[in-house]
Amino acid sequence: MKLEQVELPVSNQLLFDYWSGSEKLQPFYQYEFNDYSFTTRLDYLKSRYTNNEELSNIIRSYMEPLGISEKVEENLKHLEKGAVAVVGGQQAGILTGPLYSVHKAITVILLSKEQSEKLGEKVVPIFWIAGEDHDLEEINHTFTIHNGIPKKQVYDKRSSKKTMASATKIQKDELINLIESIFNDYGETEYTQDLFKFVLHQIEQSDTFTDLFARIMNHLFKNEGLLMIDAAFTPFRKFESSFFVKIIEQNEGISKVVVEKEQLLDKEGYGKPISATIENANLFYVQDGERFLLERTANGYQNSNGLFKFTKEQLLDIAKTSPENLSNNVVTRPLIQEMAIPVLAFVGGPGELAYWATLKDAFELLDLQMPILAPRLNITLLTRKVNQLLLDYELTIAQVMDGSAQSLKEKFINSVQDVEAKKQIAELKGLLNEQYEKLAVHLTEQQIKLLPIINKNKKYHEMQLEYLNKKIEQEVLAKHDKTIGQFNLLNAEIYPNENLQERVYNPFQYLNVYGIDLINDLCKLPMTISNKHYIVKL
Repeated sequence: MKLEQVELPVSNQLLFDYWSGSEKLQPFYQYEFNDYSFTTRLDYLKSRYTNNEELSNIIRSYMEPLGISEKVEENLKHLEKGAVAVVGGQQAGILTGPLYSVHKAITVILLSKEQSEKLGEKVVPIFWIAGEDHDLEEINHTFTIHNGIPKKQVYDKRSSKKTMASATKIQKDELINLIESIFNDYGETEYTQDLFKFVLHQIEQSDTFTDLFARIMNHLFKNEGLLMIDAAFTPFRKFESSFFVKIIEQNEGISKVVVEKEQLLDKEGYGKPISATIENANLFYVQDGERFLLERTANGYQNSNGLFKFTKEQLLDIAKTSPENLSNNVVTRPLIQEMAIPVLAFVGGPGELAYWATLKDAFELLDLQMPILAPRLNITLLTRKVNQLLLDYELTIAQVMDGSAQSLKEKFINSVQDVEAKKQIAELKGLLNEQYEKLAVHLTEQQIKLLPIINKNKKYHEMQLEYLNKKIEQEVLAKHDKTIGQFNLLNAEIYPNENLQERVYNPFQYLNVYGIDLINDLCKLPMTISNKHYIVKL
């Protein structure tokens, strides 16, 4: 396994400016990403956080059904005794969802280790599972490579309600059929059967998307001691009761400062990542697992169709007595996280970095500080086969991403076409048009009105000639299927659907080739957070 760093073209201006230390971003973040910030942040946390023991017990109770490894136990004890944490999170997904979920976890783990050494204080890794999210269309699919082309694999069963991922029961037969289709595309290796059995076992033990996600992630990272908590876990919700109270008490102020901050962010040219509104309460009411977004009204709070209406006092009572009936959105989740966990740094992707930029004043309104924002690692995995193809065609990762492989493929296809056959078909089309024109003139002179039929007949013959042309092309390309397939594979592996690999495929595509220990091996690589893109040659 070899590690390289490359620079890729800037695709996110805010992330670029964050790394360059642009003054434009100073109003939006509490800390810059440097060693001084980590020392300062640690001192701040030591001065204020006291709930570690209760938090550790809640995480333990969540993880016990998943299986607590020796490393997890070790980190739970460190957390209980006052350790701070690096936190990252993601919603559940099929086979952990896109690779960036695993990359986030790896980033959280590596940054925790790095800061433990630099600060001389234990820093534990925590993964926040966004089980309260209800947008199942984001998590009900994954992609495989089929005949050299990305293929979408979808879990078709849909809920008619906006139920949270942690409350949505999976239909196991349907999911198993999907897993079989996915592994069929992966192909058979020495690891396939064990991996397939492993996934089936996790499905048998799971009731929801979140259950399955947590079980798989716990197994993949058990040797690294990754702590996990589901945002929708009822004991965790009860732990957050007083935090919900604070958010409700300051609700109007939070909405106001977020709207103003987003307007400033937009003025600086970064857009409006959350489209905040003054009326949005930034909280959901939960009933039977379904979420209903609340807005403030003159009389209190209600959802869009008025099915649920609460006075401020009633909503405060819910926060105090049954906080499991409340749920956060993108605004209040970071605020709750800050109150619930001693967050040294939060690991996020470009989208998270953008919406967190709207929240600094909301943190301050609640007498909180925004934690250090740590952009997650960007990683592309290169199989031996794909790496060899890059060498054979003298291409780089960046060139594949800018379309060079596609251009070479098109150039090759043009070079192998049967030019003579195309020429003869073109001549036939010319003769055909010439003869039909003569026929049309003759019939017109004879005052025979058949022009529509003539045009229809001519189009039919043109379609037949075009069909013949395409069949000749197919036969020619079939002779060069291997070369064309290699170009397709380069694009499919490195830049599928004109997107980064980590946003399309799940990790099992690579575990199937290199085994489940691949995750442990990735965690051992000397990767540090930077503005570079890592290439891991497997």
